[in-house]
Amino acid sequence: MAARTKTTKDRPSYRCTECGWQTAKWLGRCPECQAWGTVEEYGAPAVRTTAPGRVTSSAVPIGQVDGRQATARSTGVPELDRVLGGGLVPGAVVLLAGEPGVGKSTLLLDVAAKSASAEHRTLYVTGEESASQVRLRADRIGALDDDLYLAAETDLAAVLGHLDEVKPSLLILDSVQTVASPEIEGAPGGMAQVREVAGALIRASKERGMSTLLVGHVTKDGAIAGPRLLEHLVDVVLHFEGDRHARLRLVRGVKNRYGATDEVGCFELHDEGITGLADPSGLFLTRRAEPVPGTCLTVTLEGRRPLVAEVQALTVDSQIPSPRRTTSGLETSRVSMMLAVLEQRGRISALGKRDIYSATVGGVKLSEPAADLAIALALASAASDTPLPKNLVAIGEVGLAGEVRRVTGVQRRLSEAHRLGFTHALVPSDPGKVPDGMKVLEVADMGDALRVLPRSRRREAPREAEQRR
Repeated sequence: MAARTKTTKDRPSYRCTECGWQTAKWLGRCPECQAWGTVEEYGAPAVRTTAPGRVTSSAVPIGQVDGRQATARSTGVPELDRVLGGGLVPGAVVLLAGEPGVGKSTLLLDVAAKSASAEHRTLYVTGEESASQVRLRADRIGALDDDLYLAAETDLAAVLGHLDEVKPSLLILDSVQTVASPEIEGAPGGMAQVREVAGALIRASKERGMSTLLVGHVTKDGAIAGPRLLEHLVDVVLHFEGDRHARLRLVRGVKNRYGATDEVGCFELHDEGITGLADPSGLFLTRRAEPVPGTCLTVTLEGRRPLVAEVQALTVDSQIPSPRRTTSGLETSRVSMMLAVLEQRGRISALGKRDIYSATVGGVKLSEPAADLAIALALASAASDTPLPKNLVAIGEVGLAGEVRRVTGVQRRLSEAHRLGFTHALVPSDPGKVPDGMKVLEVADMGDALRVLPRSRRREAPREAEQRR
C-alpha cells in the first residue's frame, strides 16, 4: 500500500471502533461487521483558534462614550446635508453612485470647494481626468479655494502618501474603480482591487477622523458596480439619479448609519454647475391661463418631501390595427391598469381603439400608487376632450374594482398643494385634517371621481331630475 501524503493525512476520515474498517465518509452502520453507531471520525485537522490579544481601548459603559466626536459637519450644500442627515460625520465613508454624465463629479467638486477652510482642508483625488481638466470645471462652476487640494493619481500608495502630506478633513476620490494597488493582482476596477482600495481608505478614514466621499460606477442595470461587499463596508450609500435630457437631479439615500434613508435631495444641473432646489415643484408644473384637456396634477412623496407633479395624456385616432401605448415618466403597467379600469368601471369605451400617449412634466418619474387617480383623470379628460377644473389636485390609489384607496401622507400632500395655491383636491375617504381654505372632495370610486368632469355632470343631471319627480 502506497504511503499516504500529507494532504491525505490531514483529510478527515472515519473508522469503525469494532473492526477497524475505514471510510472517507460517515455511515450509521459498519458494512464490514454490521455494527450500528460504531463509525467515528479520526485524523481530523486541528481546529485553529485566535488567541486573545491586547485591546486597543478598554470597553466602557455606552453612557460614558463621548458622542461629540460623531457630530456632523455641513458640506456647504443644504440639499446634500438633508440626505446625509445633517452633514458629514468625521470618519464616515460615503459612496456616491450614478450613471455616467449625471453630474457626480460636478456635485462633489462643488462640495469640495464649499467645505474647504483653513481648519478643514479638502483633498480631491481624480483618477479619471487630469488635474487641468478638473481645474477647467472648477473655473466654470466657481469651485476655487486655497484650501482645496487637487491630485491626479491612480496608485493607492500615492493616494495614502497625499493623505500624510495634506492631512485633509475631507477626501474625495473620483472614482474608486480607477485606483489600484500594485500589491494586489488584477486590473483596476476588479473585485480584488476595489475591495483592497476601499478597505485601505476606510481604515485611513477611521484612524484620522477624516470624512471620505467615494464615487462609484454603476452597471447597465443601474446597480453599483463591483463587489456587494463595498456597500456593506461604507457607512452611507447614495444614488445620484436623473435624466440627462432634463435639468432635475435627485440624490437618494440607500443606506445611512447616521440618519434616515427616506430623504431625497433635489438639484438642478445647468451650464454654470449644479445648484440645490429647496422648492423643486415649479419644475414639474406648466403654468397656463386656462386649463387644458388631458392634464391633471398630483402630489407625490419623494422620501419625506412632497412634490407637486403634472400628468399629461393625449388620445388620437389610431391608424394601425394595434393602437400605440407610449409612456414617459410613468410605469407602463400602471397606465395600462388605469385604461382597463376606465373602460370597465368608468364606461369609457373610446380608449380601446385610440393611440394613447401619457407623460410627466419636467422629467420626474412617478412610480408610487398615489398617482393612479391623477393618471386616470388625465386619461378620462383627454378621451372626452374636457379640461378638469382649475387648481385641482388628485391623490389616491385606484384598484381594479374601481375603488379609490387611501395612501400614506395625505395631510402632508395637501399642505404642500395648499402652499402652492391649489384650492381643490380629490382624495380618498377620511383624509384627516384639511388645510384651512382648501376644499376637499372625498371619493370612494372612479364613478365619484369622474363627476368632476363637466360632461359627466351633464350626464348626471337628468338622473337627478327624475329622482326629484
